[in-house]
Amino acid sequence: MKRGLRINAGIRADQVRLVDEANNQIGVVPRAEALNKAQEAGLDLVEVAPNSEPPVCRIMDYGKWLYQQKRRVRDAHKKAQHSSATLKEIRLRPETDSHDLEIKVGHAREFLEKGHRVQFSVFFRGRQMLHREQGNEMLNGIMATLQDVAKVERPSAMTGRRMTLLIVPK
Repeated sequence: MKRGLRINAGIRADQVRLVDEANNQIGVVPRAEALNKAQEAGLDLVEVAPNSEPPVCRIMDYGKWLYQQKRRVRDAHKKAQHSSATLKEIRLRPETDSHDLEIKVGHAREFLEKGHRVQFSVFFRGRQMLHREQGNEMLNGIMATLQDVAKVERPSAMTGRRMTLLIVPK
């Protein structure tokens, strides 16, 4: 298939407003002349505004344009996935050891530096419900450790057998 003939099948008008490959307005020309200019340039004649009077046609590399459009959509999709901050949950128990707690706080720091929100959940079972202050002290210590990179979005609150603290990056 010759270039210049790819997109012009739908052009019905005798006269078209022509825009060249450098985005310069050439003006209203006969359809045959527009086709000849596209073939001379080795490009396609694309109808970009069929409803205007006369229709607007552009000389361009249509395959390259399609490729760029697909690339833009793909790049926008990638950026959208990276920019969305997800909620990361870190689960604790009132008797969680201090070393385990340091490791979990280190993971939370990494999540916060990447821009994610972090929720700490302390789960209580049985008699542990009598010592809720242990969970509260644990969450206060975590917040004191992470105050340089995070701020509290939702302070620690008890819901059922779970105490939660939600923090977000500064």
